[in-house]
Amino acid sequence: MGNGNLFPRGPMPPGGLMLSIDTCGPSGSVALGRLAGRDLEILGETELAGRSYSAVLVSAVSELLAGNEVGLKDLGGIVAVNGPGSFTGVRVGLSAVKGLAEGLQIPVVALSRLLVLSRKAGVPSCALDAHRDEVFLRVEEMGQQAKELLAGARELAAQPAPLRVAVCDDSAAVLLQAAWPSTQMVRCAAPLASDALRLGESRLIAGIYDDLALLDGHYLRRSDAEIFGEAAAAKRL
Repeated sequence: MGNGNLFPRGPMPPGGLMLSIDTCGPSGSVALGRLAGRDLEILGETELAGRSYSAVLVSAVSELLAGNEVGLKDLGGIVAVNGPGSFTGVRVGLSAVKGLAEGLQIPVVALSRLLVLSRKAGVPSCALDAHRDEVFLRVEEMGQQAKELLAGARELAAQPAPLRVAVCDDSAAVLLQAAWPSTQMVRCAAPLASDALRLGESRLIAGIYDDLALLDGHYLRRSDAEIFGEAAAAKRL
């Protein structure tokens, strides 16, 4: 995540155009919006098939902009969903965001996919399937700062069960229900780039952006290369 510095451009003016990119999940999306007074108008959204991001993301952005007769130079900001999720998806998305933003110095706001899901569902706590019998978990408790973590059965058992938790996939729901049988599972559609746009617009309007040089993935889990590399090193000792 960036450090929330003010970008030299300052706050986004009325009528400003915003692009959003989310390539963290099994499928992804890009969305274009415009500030219309105090409201956000979604001008278009394109869904992207999983495992194809590196091949289709840039062209999808180009087509979305061209379809609305605007270019990169017209953008007042980009909202980037930076994880958690697929390592490859997160990296492809952030690489594209940096490539699009750097040349024209377009301000960027980075958001957690868990936060986007939570706000879309209207439920403070939420979870996403992380595979390997684990979930990416966001927990918000009254009077405490929200925390996000990778959780399996052991971590869930150690965590006080919330009253409600939002989920958008069956695998996460099954794992959470087993650990927290009294918790209500609130079903919600998977978050899209347009949801991230609605959430990130307040920061864009305020002129509070992330430092592009420090922008990184919000992974929560180490990569397989790191895990297996450590295991191989331990065997050699």
